[in-house]
Amino acid sequence: MELSKEFFKGLYKENPVFRLALGLCPALAVSNSVENGIGMGVAVTFVLVCSNFLISLIRKGVPPKIRIPVFIVIIATFVTIADLVMNAYRPELHKNLGIFVPLIVVNCIILGRAEAFASKQGVAASFVDGLGMGIGFTLALVLIATVREILGAGTFLGYPLLGPGYKPVLLLVLAPGAFITMGLFMGLFAWLDRRRKFRYLEIERAKYK
Repeated sequence: MELSKEFFKGLYKENPVFRLALGLCPALAVSNSVENGIGMGVAVTFVLVCSNFLISLIRKGVPPKIRIPVFIVIIATFVTIADLVMNAYRPELHKNLGIFVPLIVVNCIILGRAEAFASKQGVAASFVDGLGMGIGFTLALVLIATVREILGAGTFLGYPLLGPGYKPVLLLVLAPGAFITMGLFMGLFAWLDRRRKFRYLEIERAKYK
């Protein structure tokens, strides 16, 4: 198994948000600012990497009948660590993210990777898979948050960007704005896929001319 392939699939081909439509609840709720998106993305990446690593390490010693409860306990442990560290060192960010940090426990990305990948693959592959999926999730949040914060508030990372004369598009900082922005990115990914497919077909046809 190529580790580079396992890493890069989470960035584009199997991006959790734009391709698999997983983790949409936090993606929609906390993507109103880039800072929130980065904070949530880092927390999810930490939990993904650590839980994938540990689950892969102990997978052969866990009886099949209790594997899901064991996975949840492991995930909850790392979520608690992330929650406490964020509260200690970035209390304002922790307050902004609110309940969505503890809710990482039930994030379908985390449990999905544990069940579908880490419980069946080696430690190195599981570590890289968690890292790729986590970074892919973070990039998705940052992309959505960048559009929403710049157009919806006229700022980037809290700093004024478009000047005092700019009139913010308030819709983008509200929940409907999150759906619209995410839908546009999903459409862009689908368009890129179709374009690449057409190019491949044109190349194949050219071979037989």
